[in-house]
Amino acid sequence: MIEKQLWHPVIASTQVRDAPVGVELLGEAVVLWREPGHDGGHGVVHAWVDRCPHRGAKLSLGRVLHHLRGTRLECPYHGWQFAGDAAAVQAESSCARCVHVPAAPEFVPPTGHAATAFEAREANGLVWVRLMAPESALTVELAEPPDFEPWQDEAWRQLMCGPYEVNTSAPRLVENFLDLSHFGFVHEGWLGARSHAQVETGQLEERVNGLQANECKAWQPRGYAGAEGGAWVAYRYSVPHPFAAILRKDATEGDPVSNAIALFIRPDSAESCTAWFAMATLGDLSDDEDLREFQDTVFAQDRPVVESQSPKQLPIGRFDIGKEVHSPADRMSSAYRRYLTRLGVTFGTC
Repeated sequence: MIEKQLWHPVIASTQVRDAPVGVELLGEAVVLWREPGHDGGHGVVHAWVDRCPHRGAKLSLGRVLHHLRGTRLECPYHGWQFAGDAAAVQAESSCARCVHVPAAPEFVPPTGHAATAFEAREANGLVWVRLMAPESALTVELAEPPDFEPWQDEAWRQLMCGPYEVNTSAPRLVENFLDLSHFGFVHEGWLGARSHAQVETGQLEERVNGLQANECKAWQPRGYAGAEGGAWVAYRYSVPHPFAAILRKDATEGDPVSNAIALFIRPDSAESCTAWFAMATLGDLSDDEDLREFQDTVFAQDRPVVESQSPKQLPIGRFDIGKEVHSPADRMSSAYRRYLTRLGVTFGTC
């Protein structure tokens, strides 16, 4: 299952602080907790199966203990303590050993008394988790969390919006993000108008490791939070990951505003997901609150429609039942479906 071999966003970095947090990823319950860093640093985030190997209680209901011998995660049921240091977390066996059983303090837990550990890292303001080491060589782009270049450039103002919990599959949400032709109907008065429904699908490049579309255009009465009037807005899309997509949009000539938005999705289950929008802007004078309100409003318009789609999993042609038809305006979404098929993605598809 290639999905387990890829990095996925699971939570905003700022939400993993002093207490463990439980999330669901690809149908797997995961607990996240932070080991404090030295000299006041942010420390290391750990991601483990959210289940104590003793009696199956959720570790996310426990607490983080600061011990003389290192930071530990304590089970809420019997107080078993699991260590997150390098000596206890064995990468080759993907486990985090139990180092103390309060009810039997002289007992030395064997290596089998351990919590299952996953790889975790932080990028683009989010914690990313990989459930399984790659079974074969992945492309450079898929072997790492997607790169959102504007967030590496101090000239761009950066803002995180979300999380948004959505009752649909991750592929359905990505496809909606790539779709220009719904603007005039779902986002009428904001990102589109029924009287200007025609779109230009631009130049599409399908790659082994993703998609790229340039010179896409849509007429928008209000293309960004601080826009004062309607204009044709140019879009550039990229899909660097099955459950992530990035757009860059620029208004008409002479307008100094540029915006980039990355959609990062945690596929919770086959028919539910959690999404974040990492935003970067140049020249938009709106304050952070206005930018978030704009994004919240746009997504609130999308939500009832994408949650109404049937089936919730994206039909990519393996079965005739539920197969969907397409128009010339659907070039990007059709290419996205082919991309999922090439990769062999099955989670959230039918």
